[in-house]
Amino acid sequence: MKFLRLLLFPFSILYGIGVLFRNKAYDYGLFKSVKFKLPVISVGNLAVGGSGKSPMTEYLIRLLKWDFTLAAISRGYGRRTEGLFFVQEDYSFEDTGDEPLQIKRKFEGITVAVCEDRAQGIQYVAWENDVIILDDAFQHRAVLPSLSILLFEYSSFSTTQLLLPAGNLREPMSAKKRANVIVVTKCPLDIDPSRKQAIAKKLKLNSNQHLFFSFLKYGTLKSLYDNQLSRPMNSLSSTKNILLLSGIGNPVPLFQELSSYNAAVIHHEYPDHHNFTDKNIAKLVRAFNKLEAGDNVVITTEKDSLRLLSVEFKKQLIGIPIFYIPIETYFNEPEKTSFNNLIIEYASKPTPGKRLYQR
Repeated sequence: MKFLRLLLFPFSILYGIGVLFRNKAYDYGLFKSVKFKLPVISVGNLAVGGSGKSPMTEYLIRLLKWDFTLAAISRGYGRRTEGLFFVQEDYSFEDTGDEPLQIKRKFEGITVAVCEDRAQGIQYVAWENDVIILDDAFQHRAVLPSLSILLFEYSSFSTTQLLLPAGNLREPMSAKKRANVIVVTKCPLDIDPSRKQAIAKKLKLNSNQHLFFSFLKYGTLKSLYDNQLSRPMNSLSSTKNILLLSGIGNPVPLFQELSSYNAAVIHHEYPDHHNFTDKNIAKLVRAFNKLEAGDNVVITTEKDSLRLLSVEFKKQLIGIPIFYIPIETYFNEPEKTSFNNLIIEYASKPTPGKRLYQR
Protein backbone atom coordinates (compact mmCIF):
# COMPACT_ATOMS: atom_id res chain seq x y z
CA MET A 1 0.00 0.00 0.00
CA LYS A 2 2.85 2.40 0.86
CA PHE A 3 4.51 1.58 -2.47
CA LEU A 4 1.26 2.29 -4.32
CA ARG A 5 0.87 5.63 -2.54
CA LEU A 6 4.43 6.52 -3.47
CA LEU A 7 3.74 5.57 -7.09
CA LEU A 8 0.63 7.73 -7.21
CA PHE A 9 2.09 10.70 -5.35
CA PRO A 10 3.23 12.60 -8.51
CA PHE A 11 -0.36 12.45 -9.76
CA SER A 12 -1.52 13.86 -6.42
CA ILE A 13 0.78 16.83 -7.01
CA LEU A 14 -0.75 17.43 -10.43
CA TYR A 15 -4.23 17.03 -8.97
CA GLY A 16 -3.37 19.51 -6.21
CA ILE A 17 -2.17 22.08 -8.72
CA GLY A 18 -5.47 21.76 -10.58
CA VAL A 19 -7.46 22.20 -7.36
CA LEU A 20 -5.32 25.20 -6.41
CA PHE A 21 -5.96 26.97 -9.72
CA ARG A 22 -9.69 26.24 -9.52
CA ASN A 23 -9.96 27.66 -6.01
CA LYS A 24 -7.92 30.73 -6.91
CA ALA A 25 -10.21 31.32 -9.88
CA TYR A 26 -13.17 31.44 -7.46
CA ASP A 27 -11.24 33.51 -4.91
CA TYR A 28 -10.40 36.18 -7.47
CA GLY A 29 -13.78 36.19 -9.17
CA LEU A 30 -12.75 34.56 -12.44
CA PHE A 31 -15.37 31.92 -11.68
CA LYS A 32 -18.56 33.33 -10.19
CA SER A 33 -20.06 32.18 -6.91
CA VAL A 34 -23.78 32.77 -6.63
CA LYS A 35 -25.13 33.80 -3.23
CA PHE A 36 -28.74 33.65 -2.15
CA LYS A 37 -30.38 36.06 0.23
CA LEU A 38 -32.15 33.28 2.10
CA PRO A 39 -30.04 31.13 4.44
CA VAL A 40 -28.12 28.36 2.71
CA ILE A 41 -26.33 25.89 4.99
CA SER A 42 -23.70 23.71 3.34
CA VAL A 43 -22.49 20.40 4.78
CA GLY A 44 -19.35 18.86 3.35
CA ASN A 45 -15.91 17.42 3.92
CA LEU A 46 -12.44 17.31 2.40
CA ALA A 47 -12.11 13.54 2.24
CA VAL A 48 -13.91 11.13 -0.06
CA GLY A 49 -16.87 9.65 1.83
CA GLY A 50 -17.23 8.38 5.36
CA SER A 51 -17.30 11.61 7.39
CA GLY A 52 -20.95 11.50 8.44
CA LYS A 53 -22.49 14.05 6.09
CA SER A 54 -25.90 12.39 5.93
CA PRO A 55 -26.31 12.08 9.73
CA MET A 56 -25.28 15.73 10.05
CA THR A 57 -27.77 16.80 7.38
CA GLU A 58 -30.49 14.86 9.20
CA TYR A 59 -29.47 16.50 12.49
CA LEU A 60 -29.95 19.94 10.94
CA ILE A 61 -33.35 18.93 9.60
CA ARG A 62 -34.48 17.69 13.03
CA LEU A 63 -33.26 20.91 14.61
CA LEU A 64 -34.91 23.29 12.14
CA LYS A 65 -37.98 21.56 10.72
CA TRP A 66 -40.45 22.79 13.37
CA ASP A 67 -39.65 26.49 12.88
CA PHE A 68 -38.70 26.72 9.20
CA THR A 69 -39.79 25.32 5.87
CA LEU A 70 -36.80 23.37 4.62
CA ALA A 71 -35.35 22.10 1.36
CA ALA A 72 -32.47 19.63 1.19
CA ILE A 73 -30.53 19.53 -2.07
CA SER A 74 -27.77 17.15 -3.09
CA ARG A 75 -26.18 15.90 -6.26
CA GLY A 76 -27.80 12.49 -5.96
CA TYR A 77 -24.68 10.37 -6.36
CA GLY A 78 -25.09 7.35 -8.63
CA ARG A 79 -28.61 8.15 -9.86
CA ARG A 80 -29.61 7.34 -13.40
CA THR A 81 -31.56 10.59 -13.86
CA GLU A 82 -30.06 13.93 -14.82
CA GLY A 83 -30.74 17.56 -14.03
CA LEU A 84 -33.19 18.79 -11.41
CA PHE A 85 -35.28 15.99 -9.93
CA PHE A 86 -37.68 16.25 -6.98
CA VAL A 87 -37.56 13.23 -4.69
CA GLN A 88 -40.77 11.46 -3.64
CA GLU A 89 -41.10 8.71 -1.05
CA ASP A 90 -42.17 6.05 -3.54
CA TYR A 91 -39.28 6.66 -5.93
CA SER A 92 -36.40 4.25 -6.43
CA PHE A 93 -32.89 5.00 -5.18
CA GLU A 94 -31.78 4.42 -8.77
CA ASP A 95 -33.62 7.61 -9.77
CA THR A 96 -32.67 9.76 -6.79
CA GLY A 97 -29.55 8.37 -5.17
CA ASP A 98 -29.74 6.54 -1.85
CA GLU A 99 -29.15 9.36 0.65
CA PRO A 100 -31.75 11.84 -0.76
CA LEU A 101 -34.37 9.08 -0.78
CA GLN A 102 -33.51 8.16 2.80
CA ILE A 103 -33.99 11.78 3.88
CA LYS A 104 -37.30 12.11 2.06
CA ARG A 105 -38.70 8.95 3.64
CA LYS A 106 -37.65 10.02 7.14
CA PHE A 107 -38.91 13.60 7.12
CA GLU A 108 -42.39 14.57 6.05
CA GLY A 109 -43.10 18.05 4.82
CA ILE A 110 -39.65 19.00 3.55
CA THR A 111 -38.58 19.42 -0.04
CA VAL A 112 -35.82 17.09 -1.20
CA ALA A 113 -34.27 17.60 -4.62
CA VAL A 114 -31.23 16.37 -6.51
CA CYS A 115 -29.39 18.48 -9.03
CA GLU A 116 -25.80 18.61 -10.27
CA ASP A 117 -26.11 22.40 -10.47
CA ARG A 118 -26.96 23.36 -6.88
CA ALA A 119 -27.56 27.01 -7.81
CA GLN A 120 -30.19 25.93 -10.32
CA GLY A 121 -31.75 23.65 -7.72
CA ILE A 122 -31.93 26.44 -5.16
CA GLN A 123 -33.62 28.77 -7.66
CA TYR A 124 -36.48 26.30 -8.06
CA VAL A 125 -37.08 25.81 -4.33
CA ALA A 126 -36.13 29.21 -2.88
CA TRP A 127 -39.58 30.78 -3.16
CA GLU A 128 -41.25 28.05 -1.12
CA ASN A 129 -38.68 27.55 1.65
CA ASP A 130 -37.04 29.49 4.46
CA VAL A 131 -33.77 27.56 4.66
CA ILE A 132 -31.81 25.47 2.15
CA ILE A 133 -29.50 22.66 3.27
CA LEU A 134 -26.88 21.51 0.78
CA ASP A 135 -25.52 17.99 1.31
CA ASP A 136 -21.92 17.31 0.23
CA ALA A 137 -21.39 20.78 -1.21
CA PHE A 138 -18.10 22.05 0.21
CA GLN A 139 -16.38 21.67 -3.17
CA HIS A 140 -19.41 23.09 -5.04
CA ARG A 141 -18.09 26.65 -5.06
CA ALA A 142 -20.59 27.86 -7.62
CA VAL A 143 -22.83 28.48 -4.57
CA LEU A 144 -21.59 30.69 -1.74
CA PRO A 145 -23.41 29.45 1.38
CA SER A 146 -24.47 31.53 4.34
CA LEU A 147 -22.95 28.94 6.65
CA SER A 148 -20.43 26.27 5.72
CA ILE A 149 -20.08 23.21 7.97
CA LEU A 150 -16.97 21.13 7.31
CA LEU A 151 -16.69 17.62 8.75
CA PHE A 152 -13.55 15.74 9.73
CA GLU A 153 -13.73 12.14 10.86
CA TYR A 154 -12.03 11.63 14.22
CA SER A 155 -9.86 8.75 13.00
CA SER A 156 -8.42 10.89 10.18
CA PHE A 157 -6.24 12.77 12.68
CA SER A 158 -4.30 9.57 13.37
CA THR A 159 -3.23 9.02 9.77
CA THR A 160 -1.32 10.90 7.11
CA GLN A 161 -3.71 12.73 4.79
CA LEU A 162 -2.80 12.95 1.09
CA LEU A 163 -4.59 14.29 -1.94
CA LEU A 164 -6.18 12.03 -4.50
CA PRO A 165 -5.22 9.62 -5.97
CA ALA A 166 -2.46 8.74 -3.47
CA GLY A 167 -4.79 9.60 -0.58
CA ASN A 168 -8.46 10.40 -0.15
CA LEU A 169 -8.46 14.19 0.14
CA ARG A 170 -10.41 16.12 -2.49
CA GLU A 171 -8.75 19.36 -1.40
CA PRO A 172 -5.69 20.23 0.69
CA MET A 173 -6.18 20.90 4.39
CA SER A 174 -5.72 24.63 3.79
CA ALA A 175 -9.20 24.68 2.21
CA LYS A 176 -10.68 24.46 5.72
CA LYS A 177 -10.36 28.24 5.96
CA ARG A 178 -13.56 28.53 3.88
CA ALA A 179 -15.61 26.84 6.60
CA ASN A 180 -17.49 28.70 9.33
CA VAL A 181 -17.96 25.60 11.46
CA ILE A 182 -15.70 22.57 11.86
CA VAL A 183 -17.18 19.37 13.32
CA VAL A 184 -15.02 16.40 14.24
CA THR A 185 -17.35 13.43 13.77
CA LYS A 186 -17.52 9.84 15.05
CA CYS A 187 -15.59 10.67 18.19
CA PRO A 188 -15.29 8.09 20.99
CA LEU A 189 -17.79 8.69 23.79
CA ASP A 190 -14.99 9.06 26.32
CA ILE A 191 -12.84 11.43 24.29
CA ASP A 192 -10.33 13.11 26.54
CA PRO A 193 -10.27 16.95 26.72
CA SER A 194 -6.54 16.87 26.02
CA ARG A 195 -7.27 15.02 22.76
CA LYS A 196 -9.72 17.76 21.79
CA GLN A 197 -7.04 20.35 22.46
CA ALA A 198 -4.53 18.42 20.35
CA ILE A 199 -6.97 18.26 17.43
CA ALA A 200 -7.78 21.96 17.76
CA LYS A 201 -4.06 22.76 17.73
CA LYS A 202 -3.56 20.63 14.64
CA LEU A 203 -6.42 22.31 12.80
CA LYS A 204 -5.09 25.83 13.53
CA LEU A 205 -8.47 27.46 13.05
CA ASN A 206 -9.06 31.18 12.76
CA SER A 207 -10.70 33.11 15.58
CA ASN A 208 -13.98 33.37 13.62
CA GLN A 209 -14.27 29.61 13.11
CA HIS A 210 -16.17 27.35 15.52
CA LEU A 211 -15.04 23.84 16.48
CA PHE A 212 -17.33 21.07 17.76
CA PHE A 213 -16.99 17.35 18.49
CA SER A 214 -19.85 14.97 17.67
CA PHE A 215 -20.66 11.31 18.22
CA LEU A 216 -22.74 8.61 16.57
CA LYS A 217 -25.87 7.33 18.25
CA TYR A 218 -27.14 3.96 17.08
CA GLY A 219 -30.91 3.54 17.08
CA THR A 220 -33.23 0.57 17.48
CA LEU A 221 -32.70 -2.19 14.93
CA LYS A 222 -35.57 -2.29 12.44
CA SER A 223 -36.64 -5.27 10.36
CA LEU A 224 -36.01 -4.74 6.67
CA TYR A 225 -39.21 -6.39 5.48
CA ASP A 226 -41.53 -6.12 8.49
CA ASN A 227 -42.27 -2.56 9.64
CA GLN A 228 -43.75 -3.83 12.90
CA LEU A 229 -40.66 -5.78 13.95
CA SER A 230 -37.70 -4.26 15.78
CA ARG A 231 -35.20 -5.15 18.48
CA PRO A 232 -33.05 -3.01 20.79
CA MET A 233 -29.33 -2.88 20.30
CA ASN A 234 -28.64 -4.45 23.69
CA SER A 235 -30.43 -7.59 22.51
CA LEU A 236 -27.32 -8.29 20.45
CA SER A 237 -25.57 -9.32 23.67
CA SER A 238 -27.24 -12.70 23.33
CA THR A 239 -26.55 -12.98 19.61
CA LYS A 240 -24.15 -15.65 18.48
CA ASN A 241 -23.22 -14.37 15.01
CA ILE A 242 -23.79 -11.11 13.16
CA LEU A 243 -23.44 -10.90 9.41
CA LEU A 244 -22.78 -7.26 8.61
CA LEU A 245 -23.60 -6.18 5.04
CA SER A 246 -22.33 -2.70 4.17
CA GLY A 247 -21.62 -0.47 1.21
CA ILE A 248 -20.67 2.78 2.94
CA GLY A 249 -17.63 5.03 3.02
CA ASN A 250 -16.23 3.93 6.38
CA PRO A 251 -17.89 0.95 8.10
CA VAL A 252 -15.23 0.65 10.82
CA PRO A 253 -17.17 2.50 13.57
CA LEU A 254 -20.25 0.35 12.89
CA PHE A 255 -18.16 -2.83 12.91
CA GLN A 256 -16.61 -1.80 16.22
CA GLU A 257 -20.02 -1.00 17.71
CA LEU A 258 -21.44 -4.40 16.75
CA SER A 259 -18.32 -6.18 17.98
CA SER A 260 -18.79 -4.62 21.42
CA TYR A 261 -21.77 -6.93 22.01
CA ASN A 262 -19.48 -9.98 22.08
CA ALA A 263 -21.02 -11.60 19.02
CA ALA A 264 -18.83 -12.84 16.17
CA VAL A 265 -19.14 -10.22 13.43
CA ILE A 266 -18.63 -11.45 9.87
CA HIS A 267 -18.35 -8.49 7.56
CA HIS A 268 -19.50 -8.56 3.93
CA GLU A 269 -17.98 -5.25 2.91
CA TYR A 270 -18.50 -3.46 -0.41
CA PRO A 271 -17.54 0.00 -1.74
CA ASP A 272 -19.58 3.09 -0.93
CA HIS A 273 -22.91 3.29 -2.82
CA HIS A 274 -22.45 -0.27 -4.06
CA ASN A 275 -25.39 -1.68 -6.01
CA PHE A 276 -25.82 -5.17 -4.59
CA THR A 277 -26.15 -7.99 -7.10
CA ASP A 278 -27.86 -11.37 -6.97
CA LYS A 279 -24.42 -12.92 -6.47
CA ASN A 280 -23.73 -10.65 -3.48
CA ILE A 281 -26.98 -11.64 -1.83
CA ALA A 282 -26.54 -15.33 -2.68
CA LYS A 283 -23.11 -15.21 -1.02
CA LEU A 284 -24.68 -13.65 2.07
CA VAL A 285 -27.40 -16.31 2.22
CA ARG A 286 -24.86 -19.13 1.89
CA ALA A 287 -22.79 -17.66 4.69
CA PHE A 288 -25.84 -17.37 6.94
CA ASN A 289 -26.95 -20.94 6.26
CA LYS A 290 -23.50 -22.25 7.21
CA LEU A 291 -23.67 -20.72 10.70
CA GLU A 292 -24.23 -22.93 13.70
CA ALA A 293 -27.75 -22.87 15.10
CA GLY A 294 -28.46 -20.04 17.51
CA ASP A 295 -29.42 -16.38 17.57
CA ASN A 296 -27.87 -15.30 14.28
CA VAL A 297 -28.81 -12.11 12.49
CA VAL A 298 -27.97 -10.07 9.39
CA ILE A 299 -27.51 -6.34 9.92
CA THR A 300 -27.11 -3.67 7.27
CA THR A 301 -27.03 0.13 7.27
CA GLU A 302 -30.05 2.33 6.76
CA LYS A 303 -28.62 3.61 3.49
CA ASP A 304 -27.89 0.11 2.20
CA SER A 305 -31.37 -1.09 3.19
CA LEU A 306 -32.84 0.95 0.35
CA ARG A 307 -30.94 -1.26 -2.11
CA LEU A 308 -32.35 -4.47 -0.64
CA LEU A 309 -36.06 -3.75 -1.02
CA SER A 310 -36.46 -5.27 -4.47
CA VAL A 311 -38.76 -8.27 -4.85
CA GLU A 312 -35.88 -10.39 -6.13
CA PHE A 313 -33.71 -9.76 -3.07
CA LYS A 314 -36.65 -10.28 -0.73
CA LYS A 315 -37.24 -13.72 -2.24
CA GLN A 316 -33.59 -14.65 -1.69
CA LEU A 317 -33.57 -13.40 1.90
CA ILE A 318 -36.90 -14.91 2.96
CA GLY A 319 -36.65 -16.62 6.34
CA ILE A 320 -33.44 -14.78 7.28
CA PRO A 321 -33.68 -12.21 10.11
CA ILE A 322 -32.29 -9.05 8.52
CA PHE A 323 -32.35 -5.65 10.21
CA TYR A 324 -31.04 -2.20 9.42
CA ILE A 325 -29.58 0.15 11.98
CA PRO A 326 -30.39 3.90 11.95
CA ILE A 327 -27.68 6.28 13.15
CA GLU A 328 -27.83 9.85 14.37
CA THR A 329 -25.34 12.60 15.08
CA TYR A 330 -25.39 14.01 18.60
CA PHE A 331 -23.36 16.36 20.76
CA ASN A 332 -22.63 16.42 24.46
CA GLU A 333 -23.51 19.48 26.47
CA PRO A 334 -22.60 22.30 26.51
CA GLU A 335 -21.50 21.90 22.88
CA LYS A 336 -24.98 20.77 21.84
CA THR A 337 -26.59 24.01 22.99
CA SER A 338 -23.81 26.11 21.46
CA PHE A 339 -24.03 24.31 18.13
CA ASN A 340 -27.84 24.45 18.00
CA ASN A 341 -27.91 28.15 18.86
CA LEU A 342 -25.36 28.89 16.16
CA ILE A 343 -27.34 27.03 13.50
CA ILE A 344 -30.62 28.65 14.52
CA GLU A 345 -28.95 32.06 14.49
CA TYR A 346 -27.87 31.63 10.87
CA ALA A 347 -31.22 30.13 9.85
CA SER A 348 -33.07 33.07 11.43
CA LYS A 349 -31.12 35.88 9.81
CA PRO A 350 -33.39 38.38 8.01
CA THR A 351 -33.91 37.65 4.34
CA PRO A 352 -34.89 40.86 2.50
CA GLY A 353 -35.66 38.85 -0.61
CA LYS A 354 -34.92 35.63 -2.38
CA ARG A 355 -33.48 36.92 -5.59
CA LEU A 356 -29.93 36.14 -6.56
CA TYR A 357 -26.98 38.43 -6.64
CA GLN A 358 -23.44 37.84 -7.80
CA ARG A 359 -20.57 38.06 -5.36
